[in-house]
Amino acid sequence: MKYFSLIWAQLFRSRTRTLFTLLSVVTAFLLFGMLDSVRVAFNSGGNSVAGANRLIVTSRLSITQSLPIRLDPQIRQVQGVRDVTSAMWFGGIYQDPKNFFPNFSVAPNYFDVYREFEVPKDQLEAFHNTRTGAIVGATLAQQFGWKIGDTIPLQATIFPRGGSNDWPLQLVGIFHSKNTAAAANDERQLMMNWKYFDESNDYIKNQVSWYTVTLDNADHASRVAQAIDAISANSDHETKSQTESAFQQAFIKQFADIGMIVTSIMGAVFFTLLLLTGNTMAQAVRERIPELATLKTLGFKDGTVLMLVMVESVLLVGLGGAIGLGLAALALPAMAPKTMGMLPPQVPLQTWLMGLGLIVLIGLIVGVLPALRAKRLKIVDALAGR
Repeated sequence: MKYFSLIWAQLFRSRTRTLFTLLSVVTAFLLFGMLDSVRVAFNSGGNSVAGANRLIVTSRLSITQSLPIRLDPQIRQVQGVRDVTSAMWFGGIYQDPKNFFPNFSVAPNYFDVYREFEVPKDQLEAFHNTRTGAIVGATLAQQFGWKIGDTIPLQATIFPRGGSNDWPLQLVGIFHSKNTAAAANDERQLMMNWKYFDESNDYIKNQVSWYTVTLDNADHASRVAQAIDAISANSDHETKSQTESAFQQAFIKQFADIGMIVTSIMGAVFFTLLLLTGNTMAQAVRERIPELATLKTLGFKDGTVLMLVMVESVLLVGLGGAIGLGLAALALPAMAPKTMGMLPPQVPLQTWLMGLGLIVLIGLIVGVLPALRAKRLKIVDALAGR
C-alpha cells in the first residue's frame, strides 16, 4: 500500500498512548487465545479416539453413572486390548471441604496400567496386602505432612460406611510422577483399595466409575473403542470410550459450563477493549484535524481520508491481536502438560480464525465514527479551528 508509511506515522504520532492501547489489545487477545482454546477443546473433546494408546470407558449417560464390574473380563476379551484396570470415585474430604483432592478406590493392577506413577515395590506390596491401605502422591503427602504409617481420617461425602462417614485409611505408599511437568497435579491424588470400598460402603456394590484400557496398537484405537461400546449396546449401562483428555474435560463439565464462562469473560474484555480503542482513535483523529484538512487541500479525496483512518484503526487492533495470539500459542504448549489434559497443547485453527475475524470487526467498529468524521471534514472549518 503506497500510503502505509503515512498510516504508520499517524499511528505512532503519540507513542505513549499507542503503546498503552497496544498493551491492552495484546492482553485481551492473549486471554482470548487461551480461553477460547479451552472452549474449543471442551466442545470437541471425545469426538475422536484415533491415535490414543489408552482409553477411558465410562457410562454413556453421565460420568456420574457407575458401571458393573462384570464388564472387566468382557473388555479384556476385545481384540487389541492389552490390559484393563478400573476405579471408583470416592469424593471424601480431609479435615475441611477446602482441602479438596481427587480420591478414589482402584483395582489391584491400577499402577500396572498407570506406569507413569512410580511406587516403591515394597510399598506397592503393602498396599495390596493392607485392606485399609492408601497410596498418595508425593505433593499431597508434602502438603499435609503425611508419612508412611500415618492414619488418614477421610470423611465420606457420598458413601457412608456402617452408618458413619468415617473412613480411616492407613498410608502405606507414596508415589511420584515420571512426568515432571504434570507432577504438581498428578501427585495430588489418593488411591484406596477398591475391594475394601466395595465391601464396606453401605449403598453400592460391584460397581466402578470407569475402566482404563491400554491398547496393543494405538492405530486400532477407534476399532477397539467401538468394540468395547458394542458390548453394552442397548443395555441399561451403555458405555462411551474416549481419550483421557476428553474424560478430564467431561469431569470438569460437571461443575461448570466452560463455554458460558469463557464467553462471558471474553464479552466483558472485548466490550472494554472497544471503549478503550474507540476513545484512542477518536482522540487521535480529533488531534489531527488540521493535518487531515491539509491532506484534503493537497488533493486527497474524502474516500481516501476515510480509508486512511479505517486502516489505521484495523492496524492498531491487528498489531495487538497478532502479538496476543502469538503469546497464547507460545504459552499453551508449556502450560498444557501441567493441567492433566484440560488445556489443549496448541491454539486450535478455529480460535485463530475467530481471532482474525475479531481483529477486523473490532478495528472496523472503533474506526468507523472517527473515519466518517474525517471524511466529512470541511477544509475551511478545519483550518479555521471551527
